[in-house]
Amino acid sequence: MTVVHASNEIATTQPIADIAAVARKHGALMHTDAAQTVGKIPTNVQQLGVDLLTVAGHKLYAPKGVGALHIREGVAIEPLIHGAACESGRRAGTENVLLDVALGAACEPAHQWIGMPYARELRDCLWQRLQQMFGDRIVLNGHPTLRLPNTLNVSFVGQSGSDLLAVLEGVAASTGSAYHAGAVELSPVLQALGLDPEIGMGTVRFSLGRSTTRRELDALLTLLKPFSRR
Repeated sequence: MTVVHASNEIATTQPIADIAAVARKHGALMHTDAAQTVGKIPTNVQQLGVDLLTVAGHKLYAPKGVGALHIREGVAIEPLIHGAACESGRRAGTENVLLDVALGAACEPAHQWIGMPYARELRDCLWQRLQQMFGDRIVLNGHPTLRLPNTLNVSFVGQSGSDLLAVLEGVAASTGSAYHAGAVELSPVLQALGLDPEIGMGTVRFSLGRSTTRRELDALLTLLKPFSRR
């Protein structure tokens, strides 16, 4: 079975170790997608108890196009590509050494960022200031504490996510809804939360990184200020 370690949209983390224990009890292999968590929160495969774990390189500052799969010793998987014995028989084709080295170089300092206290502080500051600016016209999506330290997903009540993004040039943000034939369609995650479409249409996800500054936070809030008066 596969369970994502943390949602890329609302940042909520899952109790992977508990889920893996249940899977093992019933003889099932357990895989977790740790693309969002490596380098941000602890992802020790022994502590998580998973059989397989995937890593996305660009999520921890490696180039796009490279990733990794941890396979617990003794676990056999079907080759991704048949025809040669590369990657210990798991796929055919020549390894991209440059990208592999780049991923390794990105992983070396990653442990220093576990918990991301600086990003967490900025994220909480952003949420508090948004509350001050919008009051009860802003809603936090996802778990209030069991979530990634660098991601904030909120819904601006009565606003359109696409209108908000239109003024946020250069800001790492995305919307949680799409518009088809004049109707609003929420993402599957927001639908699963039971979010009212009228609220969900104003959903925006903000992502903070290692280099995000308070000045950038101030600039973001300045761009959003006109919407607080609408």
